[in-house]
Parts: sequence; structure tokens; C-alpha cells
Amino acid sequence: MEPNVRFWITERQSFFQRFLQWTELLDPTNLVISVEKIEKSRQLLLTNEDAFGSLEDQRIQEAWKRSLSTVHPDNSKLIPVPFRPAALLPFTAPMVFLSLVSAKSLKAMVLPQLSFFTYTTTFNVINGNASYDCRPYESILLGAGVIASSTFLGLLPRLFQVRYSLNNVLVRRALPVIVLTQVSAMNVVVSRGLEPMRGIEVMDKEGNVIGYSRKAGTKAVKDTAATRAVLFGTSAAIPEVFSYFFKRTQFFLQYPWSLWSFKLSCTILVMGLMVPVSLSIFPQIGRIQCSKLEKEIQSATEETELFYNRGI
Repeated sequence: MEPNVRFWITERQSFFQRFLQWTELLDPTNLVISVEKIEKSRQLLLTNEDAFGSLEDQRIQEAWKRSLSTVHPDNSKLIPVPFRPAALLPFTAPMVFLSLVSAKSLKAMVLPQLSFFTYTTTFNVINGNASYDCRPYESILLGAGVIASSTFLGLLPRLFQVRYSLNNVLVRRALPVIVLTQVSAMNVVVSRGLEPMRGIEVMDKEGNVIGYSRKAGTKAVKDTAATRAVLFGTSAAIPEVFSYFFKRTQFFLQYPWSLWSFKLSCTILVMGLMVPVSLSIFPQIGRIQCSKLEKEIQSATEETELFYNRGI
């Protein structure tokens, strides 16, 4: 069995335990680990029979950290460095900030949205479930369509404001946040839309694949979409609220340029907390009752509970 899958199945963690685990996996140093070190860590986990029972061993802990943060649990391949979980914060925080900054030119409005949704779409596909059958050209065409549609929808609040010159502060500030939240969730649903259509692997506690389930694929995508809505919705809303009150302080009246620095810092701090929180809401290897799956899967096993890779 793939070590990462076995780890998440064996370690029945609470939300708080998952949160602590993700704070380690999101360590930026995981982006610069050499392939040689990752391979040595994987070899240690594969050959050491006590890898799952000796988590107090410093070498085993470090090996798990490297493996869980760099290797995809479905295909055992290395995740490209820019799309590892640890890269989510440094890449998306500036993009979220820029996408919510008021701009006068069309170019200044389009580029932040295009960059943000190009990155998040690619991140969703790479870190999604990889057990279903998919041809390369299908992923490319689907991804291009998702990026284009997400960018267009993300631009609508800005275009609406320019067209109608909205003066209501609540609408002007809240509308982009609401749209960003909804489109981020929709981006996951559509970019990983082949999983509910073709089904993903479901396995028993020993890692034996029982079959392919469309219902498990649907649950995996819905749960991940919910975590994206929580992540980007909260990360966009809180800086807007704080900025609203900051603009009424004496400090801002003396130093108007400080608003950008304050808002960017606030966005990074909020996202720094929300990334591990959002990734901890659901386990990466989800559990589902066999009775909720397709008839052919129910008839293929006597297990009452099966497992599937939810993705990130």
C-alpha cells in the first residue's frame, strides 16, 4: 500500500490533530527538499516495519513530513514544487490581495484574476484525485475552459462597478468577496468534474481497491470545494473589514499610503491561519459507508466502511 494512504487511514486524527499535522506539512522548507532526500525518506518508510508504530522516532517523523508534503497519494509521483501544499500560501496570498484592489485599467483588472485562477485551477487538478481514467488533452481543454470562465466571473464585480459607478461601500466591498468565494468553490467543482462522472477508487483498510465510485467522487469534490470557499472567502473578507476601520484611524489620515501595506499584511496573516484550518476540515483520505455507494461496490465487499482519496 502507498505509505501516504496507509498513514492517513491508520492515523484517525481529530480536527486539532490534523491542524497540527498540516502546520508541519506547510513548512516552506518542504519546497526545497531534494529528490534524493525524498527518495531516502520513502525508502525508510517502505522498509521499516515500525514506521507506523514509532512516530516518536525523529527520523521517522522527518520521513513522514517529507513524504506527505511532496508525494501524491494516488500515483506515488512527486508533486511539482509550485503546486505542493506548502506553496499555496506564498503563491495565492498576493494574488488574493491584488484581485481585490480597485483598478482603473482593464489590464490591471484582468491580470490578477487570470493569474489567480490559472494557479488555483492547476493546483486543484494536480492535487485532486488521480485514480480515474483521464487523457491529457481532456485535462488541458477542461483546465483552459475553467480558467477562462473563472476569470470572466471574477471580473464581473469590477466591471459592474465601473459600469454603474456604485457608491454604496457595503456593496462595493462585499460583492468582490462574495464572488471570489463562490467562484473559488465552483473552480474546484468544474476543474475536478471528471471525478464524479467517471468515479474514483474506493479501498478497504488494507488498501485493496474495491472499485470505482461516482458517489465517492462527488463527495470528494464537494468537500474540497467547501474548504476552498472557507479559505478564500475568509481570507478576502477579514482584510476588507479591518481595512474599513483602519481607514478611519488617525494613522491612516497621516499616512494614506499605509493602507496597501496594512491590507497585504492582514491578507497574509489571515491566510497563514486559514490554509491549515481549511485543509484540516476534512481528512485527506476520506471515509464513506459502503451502504452509500453503488450496488456493485456493495456486492464486492463485506466491509462496512471504505476509503478514498479526497485530495487537497
